[in-house]
Amino acid sequence: MTNGYWRKGAVAAIAAAVVSMAAWKAPQASSYLAAATSTAAVATAPAGVVPPAVAGASYAPVVERVMPAVVTIRVEKRASFSPTDQQMPDEFFRQFFGGQVPRGQEMPRGRRMMPAPVERGLGSGVLVTKDGYILTNNHVVDSADTVKVDLPDHRTFTAKVVGTDPATDLAVVKINASNLPTLVVGDSDAVKVGDVVLAVGNPLGIGETVTSGIISAKGRQTPGDDGSSYQDFLQTDAAINHGNSGGALVNAAGELVGINSQILSPSDGNIGLGFAIPSNLAKHVMDEIVTNGSVRRAKLGVTIQPITPDMAQAMNLASTKGAVVSGVDAGSPADKAGLKQGDVITRFNGKDVADNNQLRLQVADTLPGTKVPVTVLRDGRTETFDVTLGTLESAKAAKNGGANGEQSGAGRFGMSLQSDDSGGVAVAQLDPNGIAAESGLREGDVITKVDGKAVKTPAEVKSALDRKDGKPSLLVVQRDNQSLFLTLRAE
Repeated sequence: MTNGYWRKGAVAAIAAAVVSMAAWKAPQASSYLAAATSTAAVATAPAGVVPPAVAGASYAPVVERVMPAVVTIRVEKRASFSPTDQQMPDEFFRQFFGGQVPRGQEMPRGRRMMPAPVERGLGSGVLVTKDGYILTNNHVVDSADTVKVDLPDHRTFTAKVVGTDPATDLAVVKINASNLPTLVVGDSDAVKVGDVVLAVGNPLGIGETVTSGIISAKGRQTPGDDGSSYQDFLQTDAAINHGNSGGALVNAAGELVGINSQILSPSDGNIGLGFAIPSNLAKHVMDEIVTNGSVRRAKLGVTIQPITPDMAQAMNLASTKGAVVSGVDAGSPADKAGLKQGDVITRFNGKDVADNNQLRLQVADTLPGTKVPVTVLRDGRTETFDVTLGTLESAKAAKNGGANGEQSGAGRFGMSLQSDDSGGVAVAQLDPNGIAAESGLREGDVITKVDGKAVKTPAEVKSALDRKDGKPSLLVVQRDNQSLFLTLRAE
């Protein structure tokens, strides 16, 4: 949460729930996908489409083409109760049935089983193939027992969840139908800040609705992201509310450029901060789900960080562009190719790297086994390494070794240090208002290097930090079995 404004209900689940959703387990990809048809039939943008850019022009013709391909998705899930919750005393029934237990309710020991209530949710989706493949949000269909799709022509179908990808909040569902209206999938990379967009969906369950706005920003991450998701949102001020989840964000030519996913609001309602998953990312995820049943992602094998201004100064970098390698996994593709801690990755597979999030997305969008060039800045020189990417698997957390031995303080930084079994120097205590805490250090962090030099005692850390040139000190810190860079500037 950010100042109380970033709410779970308003962010990761903008589907309008009739009854609050319980935590469900994600459904597995359907087994019939082995014989699923290719998504090559997904409509793509025709060349030479010219949007109605004339000031004051009506978008009615665009809306008429788009609306038939945007559907309403209704889900149901039967809630589960603990045995205690499921049983009610005879007195409860007698209160409502004239002093008698209703027929058929007899159970041993004077207790009664109550039926579990049905939880219902509402969202939107986009038809992208004529044979019924629909893109929507993962949080719309997550663990639903039944999924119903209402078409704008008033037909209703029972849908099958083909697969989901919680990391991007995308899902693919399928209805058995043919000759359906579809949306042309546009190129979200070509979208520019200031472009006119329309948001289409079923907000608050009132029926199909279209709103207009512009692209407010690109490449957005939402506050509170823990790094487990892949976020590259298009931000828009087109009105998006609960129930718009999974709906279409289209450009002025009627091309799908995003799948609406989140809102930022102090009131759970629209205030002009809406976020959509770019269409290029959505199409890649859909292709993977339909073809393979899940999304395969590549692994580079590095821990990366954004470059702060202080870090750039400490590392003698000309700018903060790129992603700094704070750790390299032993035996990983990056390790085998020769990447090292402290490298700044500036290009990946021929494309510039703006920051660490963009690099994560670039790696995730590449198939495992692909050989890619990775360009880095190392000691003021530019070097390029060919890396054959591996397959990303779930990371398992590990704990640092315990601290013992020599203990000392670095008073002006507001921290107490002690030697650590791992060979570094552990942060034993922090003044929450001190420089170290404000710089991002935490109790339990193990400092292994200061300005590129290994440190093993508190005295060595203190000596290294007592520099007189005014530049921030660059620390390598071990935290939760990962290395990261932090800068510490004396005031």
